[in-house]
Amino acid sequence: MCGIVGLAGPPIQSAAPLGPALHLLRRRGPDSEGRWASPGIALGHRRLSVLDTSRAADQPMIDPLGRGVLVYNGELYNDADLRRDLASHGWSFRTRSDTETILGALIQWGPRALARLRGMFALAFFDPSTHTLLLARDPVGIKPLYWAQSHDALAFASEPPALLSLGLIEPRPDPITVSAYLTTIRTTLGERTLYEGVRTLQPGHYLTLDIRDPCATGRTASVGAAPLGAALADHEVPGATRELIRRSVLAHLRSDVPTCSLLSGGLDSTIVCSIASEATGTLRTYAAGAHSDATDTDLCFAARLARARGWEHREAIVTAESFAERWPAMIASLGVPLSTPNEVAINAVARLLRSEGHIVALSGEGADELFAGYEAPMRAAAAFFESGGTDAGAFLLAEAAWIPTSAKADVLLPEALRAAETDTALTSHYQALFADARSQNSDPLQATLRVVQQTNLTGLLQRLDTAMMLEGVEGRTPFADVEVAAFANALPLREKFDPRVAGPAASKIALRRAFADVVPSEILSRPKSSFPLPFQQWMTPLAATLRTSDFMRTWFTRAAVETVAAHPAELWRLAWPMLNLALWAESSLRTPHAPRTPHSLSDLAPAAQPA
Repeated sequence: MCGIVGLAGPPIQSAAPLGPALHLLRRRGPDSEGRWASPGIALGHRRLSVLDTSRAADQPMIDPLGRGVLVYNGELYNDADLRRDLASHGWSFRTRSDTETILGALIQWGPRALARLRGMFALAFFDPSTHTLLLARDPVGIKPLYWAQSHDALAFASEPPALLSLGLIEPRPDPITVSAYLTTIRTTLGERTLYEGVRTLQPGHYLTLDIRDPCATGRTASVGAAPLGAALADHEVPGATRELIRRSVLAHLRSDVPTCSLLSGGLDSTIVCSIASEATGTLRTYAAGAHSDATDTDLCFAARLARARGWEHREAIVTAESFAERWPAMIASLGVPLSTPNEVAINAVARLLRSEGHIVALSGEGADELFAGYEAPMRAAAAFFESGGTDAGAFLLAEAAWIPTSAKADVLLPEALRAAETDTALTSHYQALFADARSQNSDPLQATLRVVQQTNLTGLLQRLDTAMMLEGVEGRTPFADVEVAAFANALPLREKFDPRVAGPAASKIALRRAFADVVPSEILSRPKSSFPLPFQQWMTPLAATLRTSDFMRTWFTRAAVETVAAHPAELWRLAWPMLNLALWAESSLRTPHAPRTPHSLSDLAPAAQPA
């Protein structure tokens, strides 16, 4: 687990320009820093030591025979299997680090090795024999990777601030993604980001670049997905589901440093914690939330379960004051707005568990997207298709909208709306996602679930990664795993969601059946929840930022700014994305930047190289 950064192209002659970027990534990798350079390429790494904590496993990792150099952020869960395969080809290993395994796999099989990796990763591999840089990201999209290209160089990094510090491009907002964020609260739209010219490598894709060619353009391709699981009889599903999740949790427990688990008192985290505690014999669990007199909160359910199971349990309490402090601080550090308010709660619990010596934390993220855990949206989609609805992409976009596209004319200034192309790209993106999913699934609700995976899951995994890595904590997600995803996607819809069933029992059917004897009945019947916060009222102290923000004045109508600033709690669906953008612009953009039609990468003006 770490932060990675690099530059590639003929002008690059040393690793010196990487210094500021590596400094910005020190939270992601507080244990060591490494740099490597050769004419045309410079790679940098900040390490959080989790497996093989010796210095021999530091990065960049260089093949002893000079066949390749790797910087890698993530964890490999089929490390032993890959080492056996590599040993059959004559490989031997100097460390216990999975970095060395991936380095060997890329040298042995090239990009085809990526489809063999079971884990979370963002990596950069340089092959000196072909002068080729390869960037890759795991198929589920757990680890982030950003990149940008000018006419003679390509830069990449784990976070936008580190990338921007390399000086390749100026931090300007992308109007299309800014407007999309107002609707989706996602900081990316496909490969677009909130910064003009900065792209995110899509989950399950890789990019290659010949560093000798100043006019070369990075080429992207698919890593490849795990094959779908075999069809199962109904009576086989519970046992197969249980064994698959058990194996995944056990694989995710591999660590040379203290490990704990997040516990929300919901179905998913209860399953993960139960398997982990059975395997380890002991478990430290953590929950986050706000104080409340209610007895049905995450904190209450988690505490009751932990007491009943004998787990050592801790709580991270978020207050209105700490929320107002951490929210803008997180945006300033991450260089992007927050997507959901409970990112502050996740960060708070990460800070607590790290202070108590834990470095790795398991989480239940991913179960809802893979096993249809969002009951209300699935019911709405079922009703839409039953009524004969046809534009499913537009429906899914509108159903989850914070600020609907139809309301943008009242929120954005005319020039901003024109620069955002009246959300044509946003609507087209969702329509294309559904069309692609529908071509692979005869059941429209299965296709809907696939779109949820491609939009919601990636955003949630980014939320977990960034909020926890701010404190130097590695978050692991046994549900968000390529083999679990392949299994879940192969299940018929009746094993995941049944609209005829009332209440939460209509969702995540396979998980409920598989773990009925493990999860208490009060949790099995509990509605979906995940470290929620009463953020609506907590936004009020920062509402004045809307009136003082140059960005707001440049992009938003005066009526929208004044109305939302005066009533943030009541208009929280507008206030949350607008305030996030105001705080982001204040900390991450040098000037407010009037909206303009965004450039494509090929149109970017040449940028001066950092000294």
